[in-house]
Amino acid sequence: MSYRLFEVFGIELEYMVVSRDQLHVKPIVDELFLKKNGEITSDIPNGKIEWSNELVAHVVELKTNGPTPNLKELPELFLQNIQEINQILEELNAQLLPSAAHPMMNPLLETQLWKHHYSKIYALYNRIFDCKGHGWSNVQSMHINLPFFDDEEFEKLHAAVRILLPVIPGLAASSPIIEKEFTGYKDSRMNFYKTNQKEIPQMTGKVIPEQVFSKKEYRETIFEPINKAIKPFDTENLLDQHFLNSRGAIARFDRNAIEIRVIDIQENPAADIAIAALIIAALRLLVSEELVSLEDQKTWTEEELFSIFDEVIKNAENTLIENKRYLAIFDLEKPSDVKTIWKTLYEKVRDQLAEDQQKHIEFILQNGSLSTRILKSLRNDFSEAHILKTYRKLGDCLQNNRMFRP
Repeated sequence: MSYRLFEVFGIELEYMVVSRDQLHVKPIVDELFLKKNGEITSDIPNGKIEWSNELVAHVVELKTNGPTPNLKELPELFLQNIQEINQILEELNAQLLPSAAHPMMNPLLETQLWKHHYSKIYALYNRIFDCKGHGWSNVQSMHINLPFFDDEEFEKLHAAVRILLPVIPGLAASSPIIEKEFTGYKDSRMNFYKTNQKEIPQMTGKVIPEQVFSKKEYRETIFEPINKAIKPFDTENLLDQHFLNSRGAIARFDRNAIEIRVIDIQENPAADIAIAALIIAALRLLVSEELVSLEDQKTWTEEELFSIFDEVIKNAENTLIENKRYLAIFDLEKPSDVKTIWKTLYEKVRDQLAEDQQKHIEFILQNGSLSTRILKSLRNDFSEAHILKTYRKLGDCLQNNRMFRP
């Protein structure tokens, strides 16, 4: 079934499974699924939320079980599933941990690929890209899926998504620490994301999608080069072009949706859904052409947008934007930080957000991205004991749907 713009939404949230004491990565999602389901399957429907696994054995994904028109009920639904999973994991001395990257994981030693359904596909990926790296096995994100009905709606949505992508990490960055060090990037996940498929660069492109605004253009510009580049590696034709496309937002013509992938997971589902609601409201505003015309949106090249994005993944909300043409989209006349852009957007769309969503966005705008708050909590002390103390608090925030305060 095809839906109209902003009629329904699909949300996916990824979490890592870790030991309860030292927060070591535990590749036991198959044991979790066995206890829940009586057998190991790749997906477990659980009412309105579905559990699934992708690529590695320590990550569990929770997603809406089909498209939903109602964002407001999602924080509670996701929380119920998180608490149920944590209850099962307690028997295995394990728990879920939020944030977009494990702060102490050594992926070369600790990565275990999923050995069950789709394992042939994952093994092929591993053979091509060597998935024992942070960009593959130490990444947790939120994906937002937004529908389009036809080429006309795709054009509007894709144009708007491309414009907004560069500043999303300024709101959502949550991955500053890798292997017990601050990487210099508040969004380390997206820094790895840029290059983790360098063997076949056609798959990720410039992260920001190309200027393509119809299904035909998309096929010719994005899918055909990907299919041609993968052919020598995928001799059994296991890989689908939708699966291979790794840009920061991808068109899923198999279900007429655009999937946004540049959003780090937060400390609790209420924060995730609040961020999703703000992003969706900002995209509605761009699609309405109230801020800037569709034709102007379409003129931005991926290189121009990527140069902004590449700065934002370093400094998140504190990134100073000096591109006058980009600032003009948001009615800003002088150099402004990304926080100011999001405050400006929030003021324009605030009434579209539920009261609880407003509360969470205002907390983030006032206290900074989760990365900023994690770094503030650590105060340049990256000892294992200090990191454990901070990330245990994050685990508590997830279990109890609380915001993380340094």
